Amino acid sequence: MMMLLLVKWMLGLLLMSVGIAMFVHVIRLRWQYVRLGMPSAVKGNVSGRVWQALIKTLSQGKLWKDWRSGLMHLFLFYGFLHLQIGAVDIIWKGLTGHHLPLPQYEAFVVAQEYTVLLVLAAILYAGYRRYVERLARLKRGLKPAWVLIFIVLLMASVIGTMVFERALEGATDVTGSLTAWIASVIVHSSLVVLTIGYEISWWLHLVVLLVFLVYVPQSKHFHLIVAPINLGLQRSLPNIGKLEPLDLEQEEAESFGVGAIEQFRQDQLVDLYACVECGRCTNVCPAASTGKWLSPMHLITKLRDHLTEKGAAVTSTTPWVPALHAGVMTHRWVNRGSNESVTRGQLSDEYAQAGLGQAGAVELQGGAGKSAASIAYTLSIQKQQWVGERSPITSVEPAHDARSLELISDVMSEQELWACTTCRNCEDQCPVGNEHVDKIIDMRRYLVLTRGELPTDAQRAMTNIERQGNPWGINRNDRHQWALEWERSSGRHVPVVKEAAAYDLLLFVGSMGAYDRRTQRVIRSLIRLMEAADIRYAVLGNEERSSGDTVRRLGNEFLYQELARDNIALFQKYDVKQIVTACPHTYHTIKKEYVDFGLSAEIEVYHHTEWLWKMWRTGRIQLTHAVKEKVVWHDSCYLARYNNIVAAPRELVSAIPELTLVEMERHGKDAMCCGAGGGRMWMEETEGKRVNVTRVEQALLTEPTVIGSACPYCLTMMEDGTKSLERDEIRSYDIAELVAMSVLGERE
Repeated sequence: MMMLLLVKWMLGLLLMSVGIAMFVHVIRLRWQYVRLGMPSAVKGNVSGRVWQALIKTLSQGKLWKDWRSGLMHLFLFYGFLHLQIGAVDIIWKGLTGHHLPLPQYEAFVVAQEYTVLLVLAAILYAGYRRYVERLARLKRGLKPAWVLIFIVLLMASVIGTMVFERALEGATDVTGSLTAWIASVIVHSSLVVLTIGYEISWWLHLVVLLVFLVYVPQSKHFHLIVAPINLGLQRSLPNIGKLEPLDLEQEEAESFGVGAIEQFRQDQLVDLYACVECGRCTNVCPAASTGKWLSPMHLITKLRDHLTEKGAAVTSTTPWVPALHAGVMTHRWVNRGSNESVTRGQLSDEYAQAGLGQAGAVELQGGAGKSAASIAYTLSIQKQQWVGERSPITSVEPAHDARSLELISDVMSEQELWACTTCRNCEDQCPVGNEHVDKIIDMRRYLVLTRGELPTDAQRAMTNIERQGNPWGINRNDRHQWALEWERSSGRHVPVVKEAAAYDLLLFVGSMGAYDRRTQRVIRSLIRLMEAADIRYAVLGNEERSSGDTVRRLGNEFLYQELARDNIALFQKYDVKQIVTACPHTYHTIKKEYVDFGLSAEIEVYHHTEWLWKMWRTGRIQLTHAVKEKVVWHDSCYLARYNNIVAAPRELVSAIPELTLVEMERHGKDAMCCGAGGGRMWMEETEGKRVNVTRVEQALLTEPTVIGSACPYCLTMMEDGTKSLERDEIRSYDIAELVAMSVLGERE
């Protein structure tokens, strides 16, 4: 008997040593690959970041956006925390015959039984969602099934160990114990049978636990370890959407932006191993849900595969432990053609081609919106064109060496990079804190600043901004012409800062306000409200430059920094104390990004939504006239997700007499993008279905008379969408126009 126990000790310790050693080795390899990146930009506030990680991890954070998924993960997360203590107890008792000295031990064991049932229920529901309900965003196949099998075996081994242990000890009369009841059925079996049953269950538990331990860091389940770290590295709420500036003064720099995986920062590379491949990001992506190639989930997983394969090549290591296959696996993007010819009807047929069931279609509608095309098209493209090739270990062909692959073309296609609207809906949905948009912008920066490549439409807009300060290329000296024309027609004078004796705030008109006829009506309404509130304002006139948001999101950091510094110099020259703008993109970049280039923290920056709300709350303007409209509200991405401005416009619009405010299925921070962000406003949309048409279709489901918004880009896209759908009776208004109707009793 002692010999058998000794053998059990030796074999058990050997297995645990090998399993733990392999686990540590895999972690070390992944850390080596991450360290290939550039130094992290995350600095300071360690305690705050630790607290942030703990809160988001323990609360399960964004998983609750889908309450069913949130509940499932809650059971799994806390169930495994509980069962890990039980696992140590099971292993220790199997080796020594004594349980751990835990308080209220019997209650702990009984609680474990119910925890096992909750975990089993959760894992069976996870299998149901993936393989029966067939949610569009979830991958299927054998690989995801292995984890379900692991967990079921693990739970079965826990129950088996408890049952046979109770039968051996004769502990069949334990209040509330399910295993004691089962044990009472087999308690009279022979000692040999019970002992064999216990040992099989015990060894099964140990082996499955160790196999799972080694498997976790080599699969998407590495998020169990990396996600809390990544959540700690995530930007705090005030810095969401703020791009990191490039140091363009580096004389030794051979390139700018990211053209190789190791040029990403280390904190960006941590993102790649945190991804859980849940597809929430792709499910809400305006590009993926309208038939473009871009899938935020595949952006992360392709970069992860490439980092692992290139990291292994650079460090001369094998990333997989144990290495069950001889040779080297290298993935690459194989461009099989453009999707410009994909029609709306073809997109609708993708449900059937991708094997998407009715439940998957329902879930997709809830994520992307009822009028959105199927993400199945994008998922199928990603599956077809991301190809892995295994070569002999001795192969020296470039095709089999990840170091020879170009990040942009062999891993990420340019078509994917330019499809992004920078709406950050992907990031808002991500439960592990991944930041997708910054990576896309970094690769755009490489294309523009290093290779001088970008789509023709984007190049035209960028050149016009560089030469004339606006995307249309209209003479920069006509920037104030709108005000002069208004003065001639109405007699209303718009003061310019260089002539104004005193003013309370600077109205930053922006290129849309200065040159776009429709947005000029918004600016005029805003000015009339400023006058009604008895606010002294002024504009920069022809001295105003583009805010630079468009060129920055398109990747031209050099031009952006020049524009930002020019505008900051003007603010300093005229001693600006307060800025109001009607453009969320301008608002975001001035408020959050200009500080990196010298903008004084003492300057208050307001979006006109915030400012109008403030004027109303302080009684400076009165909403007295009725506006008999049914308004559906469309949220700007750069207000709701980037800057958490969701409640203010709703409070303000809801206060207008006789106005009825209704909501789309996707609203607030979950709102779908209009399709104009990230420079897409100035680029023709030739792939799949138009994003703005999709969004307008969602709005029309509420049967409104007006689509309300607070962004000149959104306003333009909503009006274009209603025209495309031949619904000209549905009007689009900016919040300033709606408020002006109520305050002034007349329409612009």
